[in-house]
Amino acid sequence: MSQRATGAFRQYRWKELGLLILPGLILLLLMAQLLIIRSSNDTTTLNNLKNLPILDGLIPILGFIAAVLVVHVVLNIFFRKADQVLLPLVSLLSGLGVVMLTRLGPDMLKRFGGPIPTLGSRQLIWVIIGLAICLGTMFILRNIGWLSRYKYTWLLFCFAVILPSVIRGILTFKNADPTRDTLGFGPLKLQPSEFLKIGVVIFFAGYLNDNRDVLAEGHYRLGPLRLPPLRQLGPMLFMLGIGLLSFLVVRELGLALLVYSLFLCMTYVATGKKSYVLVSLLTFVVLAVIGYSLLPYVQNRFATVAFNPADWAHLTDAENTFAQDKGYQVYQGLINVASGGILGSGLGLGFPVGVPVIDSDMAFTAYAEEFGLVGLFAIIGIYLLIVHRGFRIAAEATDSFSKLLAAGLTSIFALQTLIITAGDLKLLPLTGIPLPYLSNGGNAILANFIIVGILLRISHNSAVEREGKY
Repeated sequence: MSQRATGAFRQYRWKELGLLILPGLILLLLMAQLLIIRSSNDTTTLNNLKNLPILDGLIPILGFIAAVLVVHVVLNIFFRKADQVLLPLVSLLSGLGVVMLTRLGPDMLKRFGGPIPTLGSRQLIWVIIGLAICLGTMFILRNIGWLSRYKYTWLLFCFAVILPSVIRGILTFKNADPTRDTLGFGPLKLQPSEFLKIGVVIFFAGYLNDNRDVLAEGHYRLGPLRLPPLRQLGPMLFMLGIGLLSFLVVRELGLALLVYSLFLCMTYVATGKKSYVLVSLLTFVVLAVIGYSLLPYVQNRFATVAFNPADWAHLTDAENTFAQDKGYQVYQGLINVASGGILGSGLGLGFPVGVPVIDSDMAFTAYAEEFGLVGLFAIIGIYLLIVHRGFRIAAEATDSFSKLLAAGLTSIFALQTLIITAGDLKLLPLTGIPLPYLSNGGNAILANFIIVGILLRISHNSAVEREGKY
């Protein structure tokens, strides 16, 4: 009996538990700071420290920590071999998102929709549901390989998901504004692109796994290139057509960039052929030039990139008009970033709510103002660690499909973070892609936790299979 107890003690996920303690302490300190700052406007409350609503205000974060610990316990019981670093990293980002949205909601300006006192609470509910779905995904996917057997079903799923947005885009083709890929079901708003990206990765992983040898060898010569047969090339071109529809018809530049970039990453991982990547990049450049010349919404996005607000004291009348109109969102976001400086103004002490949609598209600039450059580097570092753990899970997977699937799902985190942060900093055109775990949005939270559930399941299965071989 004592040997069993000692073995269970050693097998406990101590690394994960230790890494969960630090995020919990950070979140508690941040929420306590926010509550104190909120109370500082009330002098009667400040005069009597016993009246500070610290305990009541910490209940949401304590509930979040309790939910994460429940997931930790479940992993200890059923999935002891799963990666022990991924959950703490994701939990820290999710908790930061809840704290920041709790800070932003009550102070949002009326001209941008007005205050939303329950914004943080709503995000907390979505995160808790996401944690439950993460566990559900791990229990359902006992055998990851069955996803590969239905790759063409996932292909049809991707087409069906984007079809309503394509129809809406065709009906409003003359409109210069992007077509929001949002479907309404009563009070719920579903954003299909958040689940489309998972379907795209599953299809690519299954298809490339079955045809990687043919794709790597090539059969038809086109100049210096060796292309695979049309039978193998056709489905991949169809999936790229979905990305093209997103770009030309749906007018969602971010979704098109994500689908195309996933194609490049996974094709290179599967085949190792740089020629496919180079040709695809050249094709992308050609399509970008055509899109820029034909689509006003693309011109508007790139106009923001070309706009230089640094010499603000000598802007022309046209540039001032642009800064107050089409470039207002990014321009104000850059002011947030600049005003944050190195150390930031402090949580609750800045004014990030002067930027439109600061809770979603421009969330990165809110962290820049209140956490400063140091805080931004820390957040980017967390994303890099998530990407590192994801690719490590891919490298340690025991079958090629799981390797491709884990690599593709990890690429989603990397690409989304790159696209939206570069857009907020005016390095790329701003898109509507949410910043994983930090931006407001239930669909994004649920989709990202599904991805984490798949990655944790792959890591668990790989560890069990390796132990069974030795």
